[in-house]
Amino acid sequence: MFTLSAPLLLRAYAAGIFPMAESADSKELHWFDPERRGVLPLDRFHVARSLRKTVRRGLFEMRFDSAFRTVMELCAETTDDRPKTWINEDIVRLYTELHQAGFAHSVECWRDGRLVGGLYGVSIGAAYFGESMFSRETDASKVALVHLVARLRAAGFTLLDTQFVTDHLSHFGAEEIPRAEYHRRLNDALERTTRFAAVDQAQAVAALLDGAPL
Repeated sequence: MFTLSAPLLLRAYAAGIFPMAESADSKELHWFDPERRGVLPLDRFHVARSLRKTVRRGLFEMRFDSAFRTVMELCAETTDDRPKTWINEDIVRLYTELHQAGFAHSVECWRDGRLVGGLYGVSIGAAYFGESMFSRETDASKVALVHLVARLRAAGFTLLDTQFVTDHLSHFGAEEIPRAEYHRRLNDALERTTRFAAVDQAQAVAALLDGAPL
């Protein structure tokens, strides 16, 4: 029986393809290369005034990669707004392996010792492929996204792939681009070298909030 491996998953991302399961209980993965791809332009990231205030207040303790698998498991939980999830056991296994190999990262919002929001994704070259996010407190996932974009910008990333554009992401400036244009941007990003962790996060966030369009 064929078992998908983390190295093969990396090659798929480098080719512009990503997997999703039909449901958490599904034993199969389906591969996607949409005709129109969602991206979040890093140089035009929009942060609403109210969210700027929330980020500056420092309501959450921000951590990176301290609880990657837990972030995935919380993203996989069903909620009233998301009664069905595409994250199954194979997805959790594969992305945890990518994280252990340094190719997947989480952004986490903590309060009083509890993980209350965050996101995770895959990182190759100067491309970050956002996978999923969750929030257990108001604005937690939004704050995580702001911290992600600040880090990506400071580290020299050029592509933030959101796969699809949701109403939530559109408020930050997410847009759809044709498949050919996406692959052009992806190929350019893959030729660059970045270091996700080599960032002064406080300085990166301040630069983003001071310079991002209202």
